[in-house]
Amino acid sequence: MKYRNRPEIISNILYAANGSASKTKIMYKAFLSYAQIKEYLPMLLENNLLELEEGGKYRTTEKGIRFLKMNEEIQELIESKTLPEELNH
Repeated sequence: MKYRNRPEIISNILYAANGSASKTKIMYKAFLSYAQIKEYLPMLLENNLLELEEGGKYRTTEKGIRFLKMNEEIQELIESKTLPEELNH
């Protein structure tokens, strides 16, 4: 697997937790180690991108969903061959 940057790992976690998921399910869906999960989950909770539900399941918040949409837009811009006209000046 190729090297993933922080926004990519965060996006993978938020996608995995969308709709509610356990820590283990997030680990497997996002292809993360236990050490990575221990690092990222507290940071995502602190920044209100994830919430911890009763029963120990995690859910992506509205703020987390906005992050996913913005990250997708950024990736599309990076991957497109031409930049918007405003940025070419």
